[in-house]
Amino acid sequence: MEYRRLGGTGLELSSIGLGCGNFGGIGSAPELFGRGENEAEAFAIMDRAESEGINFFDTAASYGGGRSESWIGGWRSGRSTAVLLSTKVYWSVTGDPADRGLSRERILRELEGSLSRLGTDRVDMYLTHEPDAETPIEETLRALDELIQAGKVGAIGISNVDGEQLSEALETSTRHGLAGFGWVQNEYSLLRRASEREVLPLCAQEGLGFTPFSPLCGGWLSGKYDRSQPFPDDSRMALRGEPYSDLVNEKTFRGLDLFRAAAAERGVEPAALAIAWVLTHPQVTAVIVGPRRPEHLETAFAAVDLQLSEQERDELAGLFT
Repeated sequence: MEYRRLGGTGLELSSIGLGCGNFGGIGSAPELFGRGENEAEAFAIMDRAESEGINFFDTAASYGGGRSESWIGGWRSGRSTAVLLSTKVYWSVTGDPADRGLSRERILRELEGSLSRLGTDRVDMYLTHEPDAETPIEETLRALDELIQAGKVGAIGISNVDGEQLSEALETSTRHGLAGFGWVQNEYSLLRRASEREVLPLCAQEGLGFTPFSPLCGGWLSGKYDRSQPFPDDSRMALRGEPYSDLVNEKTFRGLDLFRAAAAERGVEPAALAIAWVLTHPQVTAVIVGPRRPEHLETAFAAVDLQLSEQERDELAGLFT
């Protein structure tokens, strides 16, 4: 396992982070609370991740309706572990569509819930899960700064953000002397490259870390989807395929055919090559993966050993253009 500095936060992360979004549900979707991995399966995945040197677990208050945080807290209880805790705030824990956002009152309340479920008095990494158009960014940053000053949060990050939103947040924290976001956590993969336009250049300019999620783009880059077969029942496309509906076309499948061939030439699984493509971007600190079984982590570990040049990354990206 490799370890890399997370921007200017002082934290050192394993290059692979454990995404816990499938513990007790499928992300923050209320209709899928109770789906995903059960508690015993989640414990087995966390055991394997820690044993292989993964040193941070990424979750959110809303994942699985609070189950993800609770099970991480249960796993940590009674054991000595140096795993860093990273969680997020925005969506409702109960699935109430009216209970969301980044107001000061809500951030303070939601963190207390997260701390209780995680069984700790401090989280190392705390992120805003989504931008909140109804709350001024200054109010959000003041609340987060307050939590840092109180010792309840180590460092703060921002997720699912575009370049304009990130720039405004950074300018606001600087202008008011508040703690600023130390890293960005956006979706990034061979099939989702929007962050390359503005966010990644801003991260480079401002010295921010970048911890992308969904390097397999909902399973599309794992090799599990085929034009001639229905989507597997337990796949992201079958359970929550709307965000990836634009990929269901012949252009994508042609690119996947070429990508499988490129992986075969290197003697690796397509998923390992896809993760390596993300991991070898110079601005990437760590890639967050969400294995459904402990053995699925092998793919991520194989990716760490794959060194891709800039030319190779460009050639692989060109397969999908």
